[in-house]
Amino acid sequence: MFQPSILTTLGSKFDETLWVAKIRKTLDEELEEEIEIAVTIFGVPKALMICDPASYTPQEVAIGPYHHLRLELYDMERYKVAAAKRIQRELQNVKLQTLADHLMKHDLRIRACYHRPVNFGPEALAWMMAVDVCFIFEFIRFCGIKQGKILGKIPSGLSHIIDSSGNKTAHNSILKDIFMLENQIPLFVMRMLLDLQFSSKETADNTLHSMMTALSNDLSPFKPAEKVDTAVVRDHAHLLDFLYHFIVPKTDLSFPPHEIEDGEFGGGKEEKEGMTAAEAFAEPTHLRKLANIVWAMVSKLVRGPIALMKRVMFSKPMKVLVKLPWTILSKIPILKMLKEPIENVLQTLHNAKKEDGGDEESGSKQSDDKPPLLEEIAIPSVTQLAEAGVQFVATEEGISSINFDEKTLTFHIPAINLDVNSEVVLRNLVAYEACSASGPLVLARYTELMNGIIDTEVDARFLCGKGIIVNHLKSEKEVAEMWNGMNRSVRLTKVPSLDKVIADVNKFYSQRWKIKMAKFMKEYVFGSWKILTFLAAIAMLFLLFMQAFCQVYSCSRIIPIEALEPTVTDPN
Repeated sequence: MFQPSILTTLGSKFDETLWVAKIRKTLDEELEEEIEIAVTIFGVPKALMICDPASYTPQEVAIGPYHHLRLELYDMERYKVAAAKRIQRELQNVKLQTLADHLMKHDLRIRACYHRPVNFGPEALAWMMAVDVCFIFEFIRFCGIKQGKILGKIPSGLSHIIDSSGNKTAHNSILKDIFMLENQIPLFVMRMLLDLQFSSKETADNTLHSMMTALSNDLSPFKPAEKVDTAVVRDHAHLLDFLYHFIVPKTDLSFPPHEIEDGEFGGGKEEKEGMTAAEAFAEPTHLRKLANIVWAMVSKLVRGPIALMKRVMFSKPMKVLVKLPWTILSKIPILKMLKEPIENVLQTLHNAKKEDGGDEESGSKQSDDKPPLLEEIAIPSVTQLAEAGVQFVATEEGISSINFDEKTLTFHIPAINLDVNSEVVLRNLVAYEACSASGPLVLARYTELMNGIIDTEVDARFLCGKGIIVNHLKSEKEVAEMWNGMNRSVRLTKVPSLDKVIADVNKFYSQRWKIKMAKFMKEYVFGSWKILTFLAAIAMLFLLFMQAFCQVYSCSRIIPIEALEPTVTDPN
């Protein structure tokens, strides 16, 4: 809210009298205006900016005050002024000075839309807005983007950067710049320009509606979520806000309280939901987990086998175990190392049922209030799900149509068009959602889902073949790289509708026998050298057991000696 003079004074020599005078003037102006307007134009969060600065920083044209003074963007100023001249000629006996004067009266309202301080005076800010809105209006009016349509004759001064097909580099760069979060201007500024150009407000509203809808239809990666009413268009904050609600319906932002059991959400790969860092560090060892699994399997057996096992355990052959030289065996280095884990296994078998009940109860309480982690969603890839029998079907109803049918094993995913502008548009929409949305981050959760199911070029090619991804990029490899690069969130969130889909997919996939066996082998065999050592020790014990067995029983009675001798064939 402070003027440049204040900033200069604070930077060099602080003048208390001037500072107090400016504060009083600012407070008086705000009290007179009684402005209550929410901030709608934000700076990109640092967590997102660090990942891909080029997707959030204008490359061709500066719109608004945030990037106006960047020297590398100053070349476009002459095109912006030329556009303002052409717009002024179309106005009926009205000059842009009228628009600038009108904007100066709304100076505080304009500044209130920006999150960061605007270091321009009222007159400079008003003219900046007037020129920028003329350039945007002309660019939207004359440019058909994907459909190749032209709403008017392209001025000769713009013919080298704008074409009907939208294939020129500058054309796409300007288009991306216009939809960057930090490159927005309030939509009511554009509405003021239309009021000067048209005699009736109804005509101005219809023109604004047609322009915004046509632009969003061409640029949006998805089909529109719902039909936008003409009267609602002017209520949006800016172009990016209109495009966001064009994709994400408002009904998706107000979810009922979720009722999701512990473990349903797809969390991070390194930590589990409902578990603090200390609890994650203190998780049971692989050996203890193995004992829990064995105990769970044994506990489900019928009484007959259990009784048989008890008779065997207390029968005469168990005397063989007594004859084993345990004192000597315990001195062997490998077995000595395994002595304590074996004792822990026995203790675990005794207390497993009680501990399992307590862990589930405490885990469910903690996971109720803890949102998903920031890391990639733990969900099988597209190719893994396809091999498991899941069918992928493209829908035309937007993000709200994502669904997994457990009966037919059908994964419904909205069709998305990807071109050279899509990544920048999606990233800025996610950034705007993180800064402005009071509810769950629906679009961010969708990008995390796509990042989770697309791991390689093969996954991207499969979705392209199903019509879920309409690829206008050079290759499927670029598609996979784009989704895999969009794995950074700003804040944690739960989206019950999407999280339920993730939970249902994971539940189906984890219940398959092949997956259970592969997971078991990976976690308890290949993932732990201790279990391999344990199996080697078991083999050694088995040999010693056989030796002790033969001391108690006569092995020749059970296994004939002739069977062990090699058979000699008579050559005659």
